[in-house]
Amino acid sequence: MSEPVTDAADAMAAATMTDDPTKRETSTMTDTQATATPTTGARATDARATTVAPWRDRSLPADARAGALIAELALEEKVAQLYGIWIGASDDGADVAPHQHEMSSAVDLDELLPKGLGQITRPFGTAPVDAAVGAQSLARLQERIVASSRFGIPALVHEECLAGFAAYGATAYPVPLSWGATFDPGLIEQMARRIGADMRSVGVHQGLAPVLDVVRDARWGRVEETIGEDPYLVGTVGTAYVRGLEASGIVATLKHFVGYSASRAGRNLAPVSVGARELADVLLPPFEMVIRDAKPRSVMNAYTDLDGMPTAADRDLLTGLLRETWGFEGTVVADYFSVAFLETLHGTAGDLGEAAVAALEAGIDVELPTVHAFGEPLVRAVADGRVDEEVIDRALRRVLVQKIEAGLLDEAVATAPAAKGTVDLDSVGNRALARRIAEQAIVLLHNDGTLPLAEPARIAVIGPTADDPLAVLGCYAFPTHVGVHHPGSGAGIELPTLVDALRAEFPAAEITVAPGTSIDGGEIAGIADAVAVAASADVVVLALGDRAGLFGRGTSGEGCDAETLDLPGAQAALLEAVLDAGTPTVLTLLAGRPYVLGTAPERAAGILQAFFPGEEGTRAVAAILGGRVNPSGRLPVSVPATPGAQPSTYLASTLARRNAVSNIDPTARYPFGHGLGYTSFEWRDLRVEASEATTDGAFRLSLTVENVDDRAGAEVVQLYVHDPVATVVRPAQRLIGFQRVELEPGASVRLSVEVPADLTSFTGRAGRRIVEPGSLVLGFGRSSAELPLQATVELVGPVRVVDHTRALHPAWTAEPLGLPDSP
Repeated sequence: MSEPVTDAADAMAAATMTDDPTKRETSTMTDTQATATPTTGARATDARATTVAPWRDRSLPADARAGALIAELALEEKVAQLYGIWIGASDDGADVAPHQHEMSSAVDLDELLPKGLGQITRPFGTAPVDAAVGAQSLARLQERIVASSRFGIPALVHEECLAGFAAYGATAYPVPLSWGATFDPGLIEQMARRIGADMRSVGVHQGLAPVLDVVRDARWGRVEETIGEDPYLVGTVGTAYVRGLEASGIVATLKHFVGYSASRAGRNLAPVSVGARELADVLLPPFEMVIRDAKPRSVMNAYTDLDGMPTAADRDLLTGLLRETWGFEGTVVADYFSVAFLETLHGTAGDLGEAAVAALEAGIDVELPTVHAFGEPLVRAVADGRVDEEVIDRALRRVLVQKIEAGLLDEAVATAPAAKGTVDLDSVGNRALARRIAEQAIVLLHNDGTLPLAEPARIAVIGPTADDPLAVLGCYAFPTHVGVHHPGSGAGIELPTLVDALRAEFPAAEITVAPGTSIDGGEIAGIADAVAVAASADVVVLALGDRAGLFGRGTSGEGCDAETLDLPGAQAALLEAVLDAGTPTVLTLLAGRPYVLGTAPERAAGILQAFFPGEEGTRAVAAILGGRVNPSGRLPVSVPATPGAQPSTYLASTLARRNAVSNIDPTARYPFGHGLGYTSFEWRDLRVEASEATTDGAFRLSLTVENVDDRAGAEVVQLYVHDPVATVVRPAQRLIGFQRVELEPGASVRLSVEVPADLTSFTGRAGRRIVEPGSLVLGFGRSSAELPLQATVELVGPVRVVDHTRALHPAWTAEPLGLPDSP
């Protein structure tokens, strides 16, 4: 394995240097000694050196401590707490952030640090750096920040953690779309705890995850970063992730608030033109659920505008809804450069000062990733009377309270400890959990009985993702996000290819490899050779899919949007040619979004869908092909039947489905929630305790699920509601709950569920959320299109208005019924 380059470490090390020996020693001074007055402020305190400043007094409430410090800070010191700096980031391109080239070319720390500093941006996620070296450099930088300013306030450190800590050598877990495919929130919470612990071990405080955008158009490049196309699934799994991250001490950051995924034509940063009802009933609920159930401490705005209003300047959204209605008390941080975008992309601000004022007044507290509009332009705006200093104090109070809660203003200042020796960010336990998630996330879409494979003598492994170690990673995994810009550093983690994994899984088989074509180059010259290899084998594993990247450098990922959902490049031609060869073919997709699969549903022996399953993903695929693992993933997004029927989602009304007045059929080839296994389950004995409930009551239903096969397996019981007649148009089916059930051969379980009437609520004609009386159909489904057990029930009583305090989940109980009696 190659050694990491040291750009980031060198940049941080350089940032810790100073020619002023008094600054290097200031960290040992008392509060009174460290009161050299800058040109913009007054003395910090006249108390004796032995007196603990109130902002460092842990016996006081956090808000009181923050207020005491705010009273002492000068304007420039206040503003300095409201931005981050990005040391070591390039300003000559868009390597890891949109419009990165527009950032300031250089940060003068000697000028900035005497004022203080709010955040440090991505010290581990900007260039490959050994974790221990990076932790030491970060600790020295924090010491310099503390020593350079009057009040010695350390910076909050943030990093990306979309599919694991985005650092060199850190575990690359499956992407969020795979989290959704597990239908297992508890497993995702375990992962988040591990991610958080790794981040804390090197001095990081805040993680920019999870993404709670609901997929509305699978052409959007960031589909891989989402949890799925259903708001309940997104909210439930997102809640689990936030609980895990926050439990480890990391500030979780919900993104992107809100509407980003509903952009026109699936284009990144494109305008959003959703109606108020779609916003309220589809896009907002995951944020509402997670804020209420998991108590995250940060939210990030979306880049886009909602019907002409940029979210970065939308007070109704960032303050009215988020804070005043939902009660969110944490910080709102700007998505990278989004404050400046008010001037440069949205055209709603005439200069950076106007942009800063608009964002701050709307409710954004911190500008990321580096000092820009919230620097001098904001200071000038106060001086010019364009914004009251009280608005800055409001944001500052939130920032300081968060730092106080993190221990950064305690009497013994808590800077990041310098890690000693080596730091293992890819432990055995991490990898084991990454593999378990991958195994539960892979979806078996189709099987004609060929799977699991019965020890074939000759396996042809064909396709462009077969021998590509990066084919399992999404665009926010470190090797694909940053490492590709530093090819000499190596991946930093072990990434077995699918070919490697199949050779380990089938050691007695003769395995022949032929790529056939590239992922998106469109070459067809190698297809004939691939077909010849396929014809001479007992079985073909055909590996197709995506290459993750950023801003057009991949086929999936941020800024890598698709015009249609055809497989990239010449992969569709390769698929049909290999199927024509006649050898049993198992199509294996390592991808970031669903694609049209041609004639594979009719002609392939099997189809496996793996949404960028992480560093252990190929081993999970091989284990499923060989039968050691029983597949149990379910689709978090629908797989389309045709490439152009977008945008499309299972959350469709009758009018949006197949009909006789349009020649376009948007019906999915494989619907949301679909997934097969190697075990058969029988569902029976649906009972409804009472077929009628009041609009403030609840229904109670139960059913039996039995494993009628000879091997253990997992079933996912999905609960849907259908509202046949409502005062506004409703989707034909909507997920309101699910339960993952694991059963041994012959075992059965009695599942009971209480369904609050609140779960049937929707936004009515007057724009308020209501529970409406009338008939409903509650269905238990294997997918959104297969509901073997359904019951018609009746809500009675008056229309009831509900709000953000309504019930959000059904209550499940499971009573094991045991194994059948032995003969």
